[in-house]
Amino acid sequence: MPRSLFDRVQRRSERVARPESLWRNPAGPPDTLSLYAVWYIVFAMKPERSFASDNNAGIHPKVLEAIATANHGHVVGYGDDPYTESAVRKFRQHFGADSEIFVVFNGTAANCLGLKGLTDSYHAVICSATSHINTDECGAPERFTGCKLLALPSENGKLTVETVETAYHGIGDQHHVQPRVLSITQATETGTVYTRDEVKELARYAHEHGMFFHMDGARIANAAASLGLTLRQITRECDVDVLSFGGTKNGIMGGEAVVFFDPKLSRDFLYVRKQGMQLASKMRFISVQLEALLTDDLWLKNAQHSNRMAKLLEEQIRAISGLKIVYPVQANGVFVKVPKQAIAKIQKQYFFYVWNEEEGVVRWMCSFDTTEDDVREFAKFVAETCSAP
Repeated sequence: MPRSLFDRVQRRSERVARPESLWRNPAGPPDTLSLYAVWYIVFAMKPERSFASDNNAGIHPKVLEAIATANHGHVVGYGDDPYTESAVRKFRQHFGADSEIFVVFNGTAANCLGLKGLTDSYHAVICSATSHINTDECGAPERFTGCKLLALPSENGKLTVETVETAYHGIGDQHHVQPRVLSITQATETGTVYTRDEVKELARYAHEHGMFFHMDGARIANAAASLGLTLRQITRECDVDVLSFGGTKNGIMGGEAVVFFDPKLSRDFLYVRKQGMQLASKMRFISVQLEALLTDDLWLKNAQHSNRMAKLLEEQIRAISGLKIVYPVQANGVFVKVPKQAIAKIQKQYFFYVWNEEEGVVRWMCSFDTTEDDVREFAKFVAETCSAP
């Protein structure tokens, strides 16, 4: 084995605190490797950062610091602690003094509980066919709320009033579910972003027709950064009723929040959250993450960076013959049509998801910790793989 590769394996093993006995073969010459080291070459020598998902990224140092700071002494559990109170005040600085904030563990819960707080079982939720609540939550919204999802086709992941109108019917007819919520995702699952006017138009239609307006904001920071707007401007000032605020995809370890802009809508939500098994006993450790994200524009800096890396990746990919960008790159995702025979070859080195198997469309996501070198090295590998016979 070349000495340089041996040294590289050793450095990687030390980085993950593996003892020397695991990677060196004690029965062989000094520079021979154990079976563990061979495994490490096959699996761990891949790039440290992939383009599969912003969920795969690490934790921002300031968030880790906040967790460590909270890890002193005992405080009251279940959200009645000073750390959660401080986080709620920080949320209200961004979203308004009368906003009601409820911390939860994850995004699926934020969506399900937020929708549950607005509906009865005979209601329906209008959404895009590509929305996360329709495609990636294992039927949880329908099971937990009892509501039917009316999933509509959308262009580039974005609903329009004209499309929504096609699902608004059967009002007052006891044989039909009653549309009660219009839900959109911002930024969308295809990496596009609703403009402020588009959001306000959908909100107006929903309210004029007796519906609530829900926003899945798993990547709300990326959308706000893309539009150059504040969190409040892109939500409350667009007449959103309930927001699922995302933090996990933007640099925290784990945690989201359900934000109600009308306190009356959240009157019984404490009980909904408890029944939904989302009342964290040691809530302070989630709350401090969210507060750190909302302090000193960390949410914005992280989102701006991941968006910028996506634009760089788009630029690099457009220069590769045979590849096609299929959706506008407006947030931190790049969707690319790749020759099918090249997809598996690229995945041997970089893990990522295939978005549409029939059409050969893949999704490449950038994160707060993606570097320019990561992007250029990945694009170079893609180019070499796609040009290989």
